[in-house]
Amino acid sequence: MNEIKGIIFDMDNTLLKSKIDFAAMKLETFHFLVSRGLLSRQLDISKHTTSTLIEEATKTGGMTEERVAEMWEIPRRFEMEGMKGAELEDGVAETLEELKGKYRMAVVTNNSNIAAEAALRDHDILHFFDIVVGRETMSSLKPSPAGFHYILDRCSDISAGEWISVGDSWIDGKASMTAGIRFISYQGDIAKMNRMGVHPYTSIVDIRELRDFVG
Repeated sequence: MNEIKGIIFDMDNTLLKSKIDFAAMKLETFHFLVSRGLLSRQLDISKHTTSTLIEEATKTGGMTEERVAEMWEIPRRFEMEGMKGAELEDGVAETLEELKGKYRMAVVTNNSNIAAEAALRDHDILHFFDIVVGRETMSSLKPSPAGFHYILDRCSDISAGEWISVGDSWIDGKASMTAGIRFISYQGDIAKMNRMGVHPYTSIVDIRELRDFVG
């Protein structure tokens, strides 16, 4: 096993106890895309996240700049509302403090850059991270590996095998593994991850357990 030199974190429900209503955000986004003729009403959205619905709609070639701007207002509204009063996951501050200086640390989130940095700053943990990659920075959202590739390009002195990533969702695992980075599930639904072709390197229920795997 390669020595770990870098750690990539998801944000919602990994670093922060998110209050974003992801189900409602997905449903409203779906209805918007259907109403614009970009997705079929018969699409099984149980197999999708908001990001994968957007990816499907983008493939149609019918996403004008006006539609894109209007569509992104939906998740942006849910994100800003969901970040109000959000708290850190238990043990995050002490874990980041202990890891500081020992590893390169980054965040990859499908949230907007502004919302992500504001949330991390409000909880006084932004300074722990060398890079924060939000959706405007990625060419494609998770489960695409684009955000992870961005970090690998920016940190070319660290190979994919020397990173690990931590997240709660199958899309985190899919993006990470496709980029060749080992994935640790944090309080994730392992059965669902497996159904989506994601097989974590290991799983943890407390973020402080991460210290046992990075040495």
